[in-house]
This record gives sequence, structure tokens and C-alpha cells, in this order.
Amino acid sequence: LGSSHRRTFCATKMSATAMFSMAAVAPSAAPAGRATKAAAKAVRAHRTRSVTTAAIKNQQQDLMSGVDPSMFTEMELSKSQMQDLASRRPVTNFKSRFGDNEPRKGADILVEALEREGVDCVFAYPGGASMEIHQSLTKSVTGIRNILCRHEQGEVFAAEGYAKCTGRVGVCIATSGPGATNLVTGLADAMLDSVPMVAITGQVPRRMIGTDAFQETPIVEITRQITKHNYLVMNVEDIPRVVREAFLLASSGRPGPVLIDIPKDVQQQLAIPYWAPKVSLNGYLSRLPTPPTVPQMQQVMTMLKAAKRPVVYAGGGCLDAAPELVEFCRTTGIPVCQTLMGLGAFPESDPLALQMMGMHGAVYANYAVDNSDLLLAFGVRFDDRVTGKLESFAARASIVHIDIDPAEIGKNKHAHCSIFSSIKPALKTLNAIIRADGHEWDFAAWRADIDVQRAKFPFSYKQTEEFIVPQYAIELLCKMTDGKAIVSTGVGQHQMWAAQHYKFDEPRNWLTSGGLGSMGFGLPAAIGAAAARPDSVVVDIDGDGSFVMNIQELATLHAENLPVKMMILNNQYLGMVVQWEDRFYGANRGHTYLGSPDREWKDTMDEADIFPDFVTICKGFRVPAERVIKKEDLAGAIQRMLDHDGPYLLDVMVPHQEHVLPMIPGGGGFKDTITTGDGATPELKDMKTL
Repeated sequence: LGSSHRRTFCATKMSATAMFSMAAVAPSAAPAGRATKAAAKAVRAHRTRSVTTAAIKNQQQDLMSGVDPSMFTEMELSKSQMQDLASRRPVTNFKSRFGDNEPRKGADILVEALEREGVDCVFAYPGGASMEIHQSLTKSVTGIRNILCRHEQGEVFAAEGYAKCTGRVGVCIATSGPGATNLVTGLADAMLDSVPMVAITGQVPRRMIGTDAFQETPIVEITRQITKHNYLVMNVEDIPRVVREAFLLASSGRPGPVLIDIPKDVQQQLAIPYWAPKVSLNGYLSRLPTPPTVPQMQQVMTMLKAAKRPVVYAGGGCLDAAPELVEFCRTTGIPVCQTLMGLGAFPESDPLALQMMGMHGAVYANYAVDNSDLLLAFGVRFDDRVTGKLESFAARASIVHIDIDPAEIGKNKHAHCSIFSSIKPALKTLNAIIRADGHEWDFAAWRADIDVQRAKFPFSYKQTEEFIVPQYAIELLCKMTDGKAIVSTGVGQHQMWAAQHYKFDEPRNWLTSGGLGSMGFGLPAAIGAAAARPDSVVVDIDGDGSFVMNIQELATLHAENLPVKMMILNNQYLGMVVQWEDRFYGANRGHTYLGSPDREWKDTMDEADIFPDFVTICKGFRVPAERVIKKEDLAGAIQRMLDHDGPYLLDVMVPHQEHVLPMIPGGGGFKDTITTGDGATPELKDMKTL
């Protein structure tokens, strides 16, 4: 934590504490009316402190049985308590296949360490430097399942999908050299989206490191800036401690990916493991946020009472605090916008939900932010795709920013009240204060103002029987799955349409690549979700461009019998880039056509000219598939896809000139919102030059 951030938080805490102290020390000669109010306020404060203290005591009683590392930020713990908890493994009654004093290989120790962490599934592709690990996996006493993806990028995205839909640590394993470097995009993706992940790579033997040996890459150095932490294990005796630390780091604080690089000779070395090492993370543990104090949250309460037009800006940091967020919003009647990463944290069917905000967010959501006088930023990082022009974003509002990562506080946007905390304990404390205070909230006029914009600018699209409009296809899928499916996406127009038109009422049902925007994410992420939650319907809504990037994972679906449903919105183009070409480059095509160069399907409307032929490709992978072109055939095709017991691909042909609207051009503000026009019927007022 940099000195500037430390000063910010210290100042905030001191300011909040001072305000609380000043309020508590009222002049003794105050008039009777003021004295009565002060007494009532003191009673409410006492109730709040009592509620908070009781909650902390209940939490600390749980320490005896052990807690998940993510709970560290919800308790008041001493350093020794934190280290003791951090050193405990989730599986305490583990029965090893080895005797207590029986030597075993480093690879066996690694697999047993994973078993003791409660790992039930890994995504791993074998190679020369990692085959020892795979040999040990085949002998797992807990039956760790390996999903054999057909490319390392597929496996790291699958591990992300597993983690995103469960909140647990996803695990992927690759060999050295190209196997390890193929994980790089997924590690960067997990870093930006705060996904808990442990990636394990084989490495050349220790004596060969630095010699440019066959399949040697310095993966620790390569990934240093795109992982939360990484390890090069040079001593077999360190494996139990390193694995425990890696899982703790990945899942605590702001989650993220951790890499463990293990040379092959360390995997082969014999040792007797010590399973009770103390983790060596005192500095890290001391920097984890403690629960916010009552005075800090009283400052938020004071700002809430003064506000006339408040709005919640909820991000991915709220996914594990959904019940607390719902209680806060429904108690106060404050409307809530969600980021792309926060979808599902607040039920979108609730009248208070303003859907997604940002570049392709709802006009009424962006209107609410632009006109608010108090912006409650919970678990967000003021990303450029949300804020657009920073100077004009929420320019009229006081800002409360609560986040678990101190580096995000004040990084992009100055906040008037900054609180370094996990969202869950912060909202628990704030909700307790609100209940004890008994204040009557009334933001009906503000909500009515927003509803005028909601009625004027809904998420709308062209209604036609001539072809399948992609937004309609997604709305129909949402209806036919009751909005209960786990939905993954690639990156592009289909991703934004899915975010707009599939309504999520629960957290962790929406899997997408947000910060990095990695094409090819959808199918592997769906594989991870299907492995993690086999009783759920899992649908990959994808584009033809994104889908091709990891199309080899169709083989994984068949081999592992994973019932992933794939709905490809196929327009034969890189749709989002085409949209920008239409809007900002005079519709000049700069290598964005993905179909066959000899004949275009949009011109001939001959099914034989659709390229590539996903239905034929699926036959080679033994995955059932069909194509639908007419709107009247779509519902039946979706039903067949959902009813099929196993993987199924539905190739939905859509027009390439449809645009994702609304749209705020990059670097623009709310006043620059575009709501009309497309590639087929452009309106000159919406066509601009960058």
C-alpha cells in the first residue's frame, strides 16, 4: 500500500472517528429538545454498537472450527490468530494413501496438498515436465477429476469458469515452455476480473534452468505482472506450505491468480511431507482490511440522510454480498445499477434494478448516475468502460467508495468518503445502523424521475419477421430457461446483448471476460461451469468469431460428456469491430469479414455459402448440432437444444449490420449517448470520426 493511499485511509478513519466523537460530546447546556434528540441518537448508536459487537463475537466463536480465508476481512483478528487460521487446511480429517513416515514423490505430495485443500476438479493437459503430476492424479484418493481440455488456453478459461460460478479456487495444470505460456492470457484475464485461481506448471529440472533447455521458459518472470503472486519451488519440502499459501492468496482479500512452477526433478524427489507448516505471509495478512468501524459507516449514513437522488453502483465485489446488498437497497429504496462484472448481485427483476450501466448500459442507468447527488460505489474500480470521460462521470454527486483493494481507492476517481473494506462486512454494519436508526426513507420522486427515462429509452430492438434479431434470440432463451441458466459468453456484440437481454436474478450465473475482453472465453468457461455445477443448465452464448478461437474444446465436451449448450449468433463478421467501422470509419471494412472470400451468405442467402459450417464441424466432434435461419423456427430449435441430454450446438444466423445500442463512444460522457441507427440504415448524426 503506497504512502499516499495510507494517508488517505488514515485521514478517512480519523475524520470519521472525530465526527463520531464530536457528536457524542454534546454541550451540557443544550436546550431540552436538542437534548432529547441527542439522547435518542445515543440510544440508537448504542444499539448499533451492541449489534456489531455481538456479530463479531459470534464470528470469533467460529474460529475454533476454522473458517474460509475469505472470511478474514469480516472479523477482528490478531496477527497470531490470522496466521493460525491461514495455516489450517480445509480438509482436516484427511486419510492419506501413504503411511505417516513413508517417503513419496514431490508430485504425490502436490496432489495430496490439492486433496487437503478440498480440490475436486482440475483442468490439466500433460507434457514432459508435468507428467509426474498426472501420474499422481490418477491415484488420487479423493478422486480428483481431471477435465482434459484440448488446449492450455481452454483449460485456464475453464478454471476461470469453475471459479466464477462457485466462488471457489479454480485449478489448472500445464507443462513447461509452450504449455505454460499458453496460460498467459487466462492468467491476465483472471487478474483483471479478480478470479481466484491456482495455476501449476511443470518446469525443466533445476540444473537446466537458465540453459535454454528444451521447452524452458521463465514463466515466473513472464507472469509476474499478471498474477497476484507466483512461486518457483526449488525444495520439495516447501510444497505443502507453498500450496497452502497459494490457495490462501488466491481466495483472500481481492481474489486473483497464483502460479506455482515446479521443476521436474522436484516432482520426482522423495520426501516425507510436514502438513502443519506455518504460512509465511505475515506482511500480506497484516494488510488485509479489517471490518469497517461504526464511525466510518455512520459517515455513510449521514451522507445517505442528506441525499435526495442516491444511486448504488455495484460491481463484481458485491457478488458474495448479494443478500446484504438486497437488504440495503430494499430497506432504503435506493435504485441500483450494476457493472458488467456485477450482474446478478442484485436481482434484475426487482423494480429497483436499473440493469447494466456504462458504454452499452441502459440509458436510464447512466441517467441516474449522471443526475445523482450521491453515488454509492460498492466493489468497483471505476473502469473506463463504465465511466467514459472521467471528468463528467457522476459530476454532480458526492461519492462513497468501498472496496477491498486499497490500490483502487482514488486511482481513477476521487471519492468523498473512502472505506477500505470488503463489501459484505461493510453492508452488514451499515444495515445494522439503518435498522437501529429507524429512519424513514423516501426516494419515490427520484425513482419516478428515473422511470420516465426507463419508459422513454428501454432496451429495444427492431421487430421483424424477415430474419432473426440477435436480441430477440437472447430474450427467447431467457424466457425458455426461466432466467435460471448459467450463461457464458465470448467477447463482442453477443456479449453485450446477453448482458442487456438475459436477466440475472442470482449471482454467479454470469460468466464473461470483462477487464481483458478475451475472445474464445465462452466455451471453455462453460466447460468449467458444467464440471462445477452439473445440475445447472449451462449455455454458451457466443459469436462466430469468438467461438472459433477455442473450437477445439468441442472434443472436450464429447470426451467428458459435459451437457454444455452453445448458441452461436453467427453474422459471419467481427460484429463489434464492424459496428465501430460503421460508426467511426465510414463503414470501411478493415479485415472484419470472417466468411468465405468467394461468396457471402448475406448476398446469396444460400445455406451452402455459410462459412465455416459449424454443423458439419460438430459432426466431426460427435456433438449434435443444427442451424436455424427463420424466426419461426427458433423456439423449437432452442427447445430441442435444451431438451438434449448432452452437449448441443445451435447455429443462429443473424444480420451483420445490427448494432449494440445504446452506446457511449469511448472517452465520451452521458451527453454523447447514441440510441439510433445501425449499419443498414445509418443516421449521419450518429456517424462520427475518431
